[in-house]
Amino acid sequence: MDHRLTSKLAAGAAILVLVTGLAMGQAGRGTGRMNGIVLDPQDKPVVGALVTAVYTQSGGSTFETKTDKKGEFTFMGIGTGNWDLTVVAEGYLPVTQQIYTSQLSKNPKFTVKLEKKAAGTGIVQDEATFQMLEEGNAFFKEGKYDTALLMYQDFLVKNPGAYQVLLNIGDCYREKGEFATAIEKYNLLIEQAGADTAMGKNMAAKGLAAIGLCFLKQEKITEAQDYFKKSIDLAPLDEILPFNVAEIYFSNQQVDEAIRYFEMAIQIKPDWPDPYLRVAYAHLNKGDNAKAVENLEKFIKLEPGTERTAQAQAILSAIKK
Repeated sequence: MDHRLTSKLAAGAAILVLVTGLAMGQAGRGTGRMNGIVLDPQDKPVVGALVTAVYTQSGGSTFETKTDKKGEFTFMGIGTGNWDLTVVAEGYLPVTQQIYTSQLSKNPKFTVKLEKKAAGTGIVQDEATFQMLEEGNAFFKEGKYDTALLMYQDFLVKNPGAYQVLLNIGDCYREKGEFATAIEKYNLLIEQAGADTAMGKNMAAKGLAAIGLCFLKQEKITEAQDYFKKSIDLAPLDEILPFNVAEIYFSNQQVDEAIRYFEMAIQIKPDWPDPYLRVAYAHLNKGDNAKAVENLEKFIKLEPGTERTAQAQAILSAIKK
C-alpha cells in the first residue's frame, strides 16, 4: 500500500477516535426540542404519565418528565440523534419506542398511544418499581450483569404483566455467555408480545434480532442471518431494525454485512442522517475512501452545522489531504 495513503488512513482513524471521545461527554445535549402527546385507546390525554428519554449512544443523556393535563410533554436542550423513549402510566401497558430528533429543524410533535392493561397483570404500579428497572439498566451498563439480572427479575415478579423486561433479562444471560437461557427468555418475550399491535410487533422484532445476536456471538453466521431477516421481515418499514442489525455486525467486525444493513436503513428512510455516517465509517474500515467520502458528504448535507458534522468534516479533510 502507498505510504502516503497509509498515513492518511492513520490520520483519519486518529481523528475519528479523538472526536468521538470529545463528543461522549455531552452525548445527547443540544439546542433541539422534543414534543409529544400521550393518549389512551379512546384518544383521550393521559395525565401524569412518566416519560423518560435516553440518548441511545453509550453514556448518553437522560431526560425525564410527566405529561400535563393535556397529556403533553416537552424536553428542551435535546441533541441530534436517536432516543429511546419510555412511557409508563398506572393502568396502562408501558411503551418504549425510538425517536429521532434534530437540532436544526423543528421536530414534529409525535403521539404515543397506550393500551389498557388487563386486570391483575401487575404492570408498573408506581415510580418505585420503575426506579428498580432504571437501576437495573445502570448496573447493566456497568457490566454488572448478575446484579442487573436480580433487579430485572425482582421487577418482573412485582410486575408480571411487564413482559418487555424479558428482553433485558435475556440480554444479561447473553452477556454472561449463557446463550441457551438467553434465547429461552427472548422466545418467551416473542410469545407474550404477539403481533396484533404495533408495540407487539416491535417487541417481537427486537426479540428476534436479539436471538440473532446470540448466534452471531457463537459464530453461527447462518442462524444469525436467518433471525436478523425474520426481525426485519416482521416490521419491514421500520428503519431502526436494519440500522440496529448493522450496528451489531459492525461491532462484531462483520463490515460487509454492516454495510448491507446500513444501506437498507437508508433505503427505508433516505433523509435520516445516521446510517450515512455509520456506513461511511464502515467503508473507512474497508479502506474504501471513495465510498466513505460519498456518504460523509451526504451526511453533512442532511445534518449541517452540528457537532457530528464537525467530526465528519475533520475526517473528510484527513482523507482528502
